[in-house]
Formats: sequence, C-alpha cells, structure tokens
Amino acid sequence: MTDEDFMKLAMEQARKGLGRTAPNPPVGAVVVKAGVLLGSGWHRAAGMPHAEREALADVMEKHGPDAARGSTVYVTLEPCSTHGRTPPCTQGLIDAGVARVVYACVDRNPAHAGRANDILTIAGIDVTSGVCRDEAEKILRPFFKVRDTGLPWVIWKTAMSLDGRLTRPPGESQWLTGVAARADVQKLRATVDAILTSGATVRRDKPALTIRLPDLLDGRPQPWRVVFSDHPESLPRDAPLFTDEWRDRTLIRKGRDPAETLRRLVLEQGVLTVMTEAGGMFSAALFEAGLVDEVVIYYAPLLCGGPVPALAGAGMPHTLKLAETEFARFGNDIRFRGIIVR
Repeated sequence: MTDEDFMKLAMEQARKGLGRTAPNPPVGAVVVKAGVLLGSGWHRAAGMPHAEREALADVMEKHGPDAARGSTVYVTLEPCSTHGRTPPCTQGLIDAGVARVVYACVDRNPAHAGRANDILTIAGIDVTSGVCRDEAEKILRPFFKVRDTGLPWVIWKTAMSLDGRLTRPPGESQWLTGVAARADVQKLRATVDAILTSGATVRRDKPALTIRLPDLLDGRPQPWRVVFSDHPESLPRDAPLFTDEWRDRTLIRKGRDPAETLRRLVLEQGVLTVMTEAGGMFSAALFEAGLVDEVVIYYAPLLCGGPVPALAGAGMPHTLKLAETEFARFGNDIRFRGIIVR
C-alpha cells in the first residue's frame, strides 16, 4: 500500500468526527509499521484527545507500550504544536518514538501552521506533507472557512417535486420523498452542528429538526436548532422545538442580518457547519446574501403545482454554478449534491 492508500484510511477515520468535534476540526490518523496497520483513531469531541493520540493509544492497547516505535503515522491535518485543552500532538509523536509523520493539510491556525515540520524534524522524525491534500481539504472545509471568514459552512437542504414545489396538494401526505430518502436526511443532520429554520416554517409545520435514529447520535448532542424570526412572540409554544427533551438546544434569533447571526453561532456555540431546512423565502435570502456553500436537493418523482416554490425571493444577483456534483438514488427519489462555485 502507498502513502495515498494509508491516508485514505486516515480520512475514513476523520469522517467519523463530522458533526461532533466543533469548534475543532474532524481529524483522523492511522499508525503503520512495515506496511502493517497497527492502529487508528479520530478526534471525538473538543477537549478529548486528538486523532494522533487516539491512534497511538489504540496501538498501545493492541500491541504494547513500545509498538509504535519506528512506525509511520498518517494524519489528515498537520499535528498541533501548542498546549490547549489537550497537550501538543507533536510531543506525543516524539514520545512514542515514531520514525515518520505524513499529513495531508497544513493547519491554517497561525499558532500551528508549519511549526510541526520543524519540531518533528529536529527530533529526528521524517515529515511528508500534502499527501491527498485536496481530498482531505473537503473534510476540513468548514473548519477552514470559519478560520478564514468567521462564518460557518452553510448547506441548503430541501426536498421538492420535479416542478420545484415544497408541498403536495391539500389532503395528501405531508411527505414528498420516501422512507429511504428521509433516512438519508437523518444521516446528513448527523454531520452538522446546527439546523437553521424560519419562524414561518415553525408556525406552519412545527418541525422537530432532530436526529431521530439512535445509532447516529451515539453520544453526540443534538444539533442546535436555530429559529430566525422577527416576531418570536408569535411562535407556537407547543411546537416540539420548545417542548421536547432537547428544548435547551433551541435558539431564537431576531434580526434581518443572517450573516451576523451565523457569526454569533460560531462565536457563541462554536459551530462549524450549519444546514438550513426552511421555505423558499428564507432560503432565497441566504442565497441572495451569498451565504450558502453547498446544496443538497432530494427530488421526488411528483408534479405538484401550487404556490410554494423551493426557492423564491427577488432573484439572484447572478446565476450560481455548482461543481463537484453527484447524484444518488433512494428508492424512487434522487439526491443531488454540489458545491457552489465562488
């Protein structure tokens, strides 16, 4: 196996942390010796050991205290080199006696950026960087966006009929998509830190906006549920957002500046990734403000007509193009996913 092969295993570990690690990035690591995978680990939550120390602990538990000596550690982000809530990973790698460190992305935190190379090299450890960088950066996009702009990564998620409508004719089911697509939405919710909606959506639908599959929670908190409303006094207080066991995870934000609210979510709740589940007017406001980064649309094989489009508003200042597009099928429904080109 090549460096790229082992880094891909580290990225599989990193993906386990999506939606769990904020404000820290999701990072994965594996430990290899003589071509044999000895152990692996991922950062589970802020304040808990980083991926490198998790992987080294896994090796110690499986193979003994000195098993990592002379090994190669593959990690998706440059090892941290300062003491925060946890000790620096560079020192952990030195103490374990590893011979080589391979990482994908340079940390954009000025306190860390590039420092690991010098620290590890001085300790006699060979360092290689940039392996699978582009693929690893996709996992780290939200962390890097927060670092660069102060804004979280924003996903617009919607389900619509083929003619772009959010609702079916009166008297029919509230659901557009089938069971399999709705289960996939639960998996998507499990990768984000907060879900945004509008007061209009809460009044109309009374959504719960929770992760409802227990195996997807697995110790992680429910996402923050953030309601944008200029008239919070008129929100239905019997809605699940205000009555269920996670009501302390519901936030109400008043004001017409969604960017400022998103910045507050970063500063006060430490979020990296948010997803919006709302009607066409609120969704359009986010697009028109240039705040959406990613699109996830579930298309149902229905034609509904009616006055409720998935994307309304005054119109875009210019056409938005999407890259890295992909399609997946869930029963008769199709999921489209793409990244907005800036």
